[in-house]
Amino acid sequence: MRPPCPFFSTLLLCALAVVSGCESTGGRGALRNPKVDATISAAQLRPGDALTVTLSGIPDPSTNTVQIDEQGSISLQFIGVIPAAGLNTGELANAIRTAYIDRKFYTSISVSVTVTERYVYIGGEVQRPGRIPWSPDLTLAKAVQSAGGFTLYAKEGKITLTRDRRAYDFDVRLAQREPLEDPLLFPGDSIQVPRSAF
Repeated sequence: MRPPCPFFSTLLLCALAVVSGCESTGGRGALRNPKVDATISAAQLRPGDALTVTLSGIPDPSTNTVQIDEQGSISLQFIGVIPAAGLNTGELANAIRTAYIDRKFYTSISVSVTVTERYVYIGGEVQRPGRIPWSPDLTLAKAVQSAGGFTLYAKEGKITLTRDRRAYDFDVRLAQREPLEDPLLFPGDSIQVPRSAF
């Protein structure tokens, strides 16, 4: 006996609706960039930050230009290595002052710390790879523009942003079209633009 056509037609339409619904959901999911950890504060010092440390109120006052290394530390005369990443400038100045006094180099000292330059880093398939000065409104798409834009071989749909040793893949074309998909960058962020296979 031949099965009724309306039953199978309805069943086929339901199956197609489910499949197309899955595809459209997947499509929408694919059109979103990841949400990057942004719980850090821009006031926190980070590896790569260039600082000026001024020591005063002592017989041999000095101004020192230092950079926070990959381990998050700076090095100063007499006291050596001081952890800096994660602190703000006031906290670091206090840590330096305490180190000089606790190690009995001085009984009293004034310390001030100012940030002179902060950077993000971009490499790979951009016209001018290297350091880009950081500003509070710098986004991923703006960083690519600051590096002269992509080369002809760039894989624009899979840019890697590394922050605090965690990597995230971004579609910069989407970030350029939709500002909400264009993440703000933090000092010390690193961007890598891979080469397309085609």
